[in-house]
This record gives sequence, C-alpha cells and structure tokens, in this order.
Amino acid sequence: MGLGDKISNAADEAAGKAKEKVGDVTDNADLEREGQTQQAGANVRQAGEDVKDGVNSAGQNLKKAGSSASANAKEAWDDTTDKK
Repeated sequence: MGLGDKISNAADEAAGKAKEKVGDVTDNADLEREGQTQQAGANVRQAGEDVKDGVNSAGQNLKKAGSSASANAKEAWDDTTDKK
C-alpha cells in the first residue's frame, strides 16, 4: 500500500472523529452519525490495504523461498554430478 493511501485513510478517520465529537457536543445526531460512518469507511479501507500488504509480503516470502530452494537444488545437483 502506498504512503498516500495510509495518510488519506488516517486523515479521513481523524475527520470522522472530529465530526462525531462536534455532533456530540452540539447535540447534532446526524453529524455524529456522519462522523461514525466516515470513520468506519476509513477503517474498512485500511483493513483492505492491510490485507493487500499481507498478500504482497507473503508473495515476496514465497519468491525468496523458491529462489533459495532452487539454489539448493542446483548445488545438490552440481555436487552429485561432480562425483561421477
């Protein structure tokens, strides 16, 4: 996930908290709900980005493991063929 997305989600969540607080202080239930909804949306987007980051990280780990296994197999093959 890009830094811009993280900043955008954090800013949206902060704006939602501010709206909720202003709505609470001014006894404006609509503004309070709007703030809660905005926060929830930011949290859902952030969770989706976190999942995407996890999948990317897992893919990178698998790629590294595959590369290492390939190198080990080549070394074992070379050792076997050198003994003949």
